[in-house]
Amino acid sequence: MSIGAGSESEVFDVVVLGGGPAGENAAAYAIAGSDRTAVLVEHELVGGECSYWACMPSKALLRPGQVLAAARHMPGVAAKVAAHGVGVTDVLARRDAFTDNRDDTAQVEWARGAGIAVVRGHGRLTARCEVTVDGPQPRRLRARHAVVVATGSTATVPDVPGLRAARPWTSRDATNLHQVPRRAAIVGGGVVACEIATWLRELGTEDLTMLVRGHRLLARTEPFAGAAVAETLREHGVRLRFGTTTAEVSRPDVADTGIGRIHGGPVRLRLDDGGSLEVDELIVAAGRRPATTGLGLDTVGWDGDGPLRTDDHMTVAGVDGHWLYAVGDVTGRTALTHMGKYQGRVCGDVIAARAEGRALDAPRFRARADHGQVPQVVFTAPEVAAVGRTAADARADGLDVEVLEVDIAVAGSALARDDFTGRAALVVDRATDTVVGATFAGTDVAELLHAATIAVVAAVPLETLWHAVPAYPTVGEVWLRLLESRRR
Repeated sequence: MSIGAGSESEVFDVVVLGGGPAGENAAAYAIAGSDRTAVLVEHELVGGECSYWACMPSKALLRPGQVLAAARHMPGVAAKVAAHGVGVTDVLARRDAFTDNRDDTAQVEWARGAGIAVVRGHGRLTARCEVTVDGPQPRRLRARHAVVVATGSTATVPDVPGLRAARPWTSRDATNLHQVPRRAAIVGGGVVACEIATWLRELGTEDLTMLVRGHRLLARTEPFAGAAVAETLREHGVRLRFGTTTAEVSRPDVADTGIGRIHGGPVRLRLDDGGSLEVDELIVAAGRRPATTGLGLDTVGWDGDGPLRTDDHMTVAGVDGHWLYAVGDVTGRTALTHMGKYQGRVCGDVIAARAEGRALDAPRFRARADHGQVPQVVFTAPEVAAVGRTAADARADGLDVEVLEVDIAVAGSALARDDFTGRAALVVDRATDTVVGATFAGTDVAELLHAATIAVVAAVPLETLWHAVPAYPTVGEVWLRLLESRRR
């Protein structure tokens, strides 16, 4: 349908607040194969955080360093490769190509081609099934069947004296950097912090410090994974200061220079251990919070604070009727693009089924993978790939588990590169003899993850996994070594 401004409500079957991957999937699945209509309301760029400020630019920055490292450790190739880092200009140009220089024209064309309208502006709920879009001429959109909140999350900047006034970089600056700081400090030790540290060193940051509140990196993974990443970072000259927080920040010559540019003069940090640090740029990677501010949720009976709680149909809890849904980071369930897209698919299918009066009996109408079956890859050196529960998580959930853990030392890994090192672990529930978690740390281990995900989601017994024969010579042969480690 055509969209025009005016005082009358514009009616769609589905209204989606947020044009990122989760919202796009929800809209597309809700109207697929039907004459239903959908609209995305987006105040920034259609395609969302992942396309322009997170997954796509970060992986574009990381990949050249991975290729160079592989070449440096391959006889017959190493002598042909310069050993002095990547070409920054070319790397940034490739990054910009993947983000279309933050131009969402192609994404908007995709949406319209899929029958999804796009409205620019800040959308907020003003009544049941009603969204008002702010702008020079406010627009009122009404939904026949559903409103989906898919507004994502925003970077958290801790309330430390002087920190916000110093205009530190967040992940958006780091992924869209145009200037490489010579001296930098990163606040955080999670996935985003570790990946940023990896590419900053490859791009030429000479003096890099990570300030980590806890006592290890990647605290939500198996300990050996974070330890492996820490070892590599230290080998590359990164200083890791564990158990350290920032007490005060000052930057006398702060400047609003734009995303990815050094924001003025040097930053001085006073640390809680009495130490101090001066850097050219400070990067805060201290987590994210659901973007629920200004959405008008109170007008529809939602009186919560923080993430939008949902059931497994992705319907928002505490709101009468089955019309308000939420997907992606805003739910607080799992802040990963692929999980947000998964939730969007489930949500869209649920909306379609309810619109057509069909039952919600099939498994695909419930987002159950959020519960102990989530896969994730950390694109550091080494890569870390994990799915399901860690051993500690499983025990906390009351499971009696056995951990199978081996080095990744098979013919396929030896052929992959001369310096290949890695480790793998399976967390096995003794009661069912099934895998409830898996972690791999090593070169290119991301490609091992989907097999582990299928094993976890399908609850495949280990006796059955004996008959899933890994091809030779591949790194996947580590699956056989894991099974052999507990052979009876």
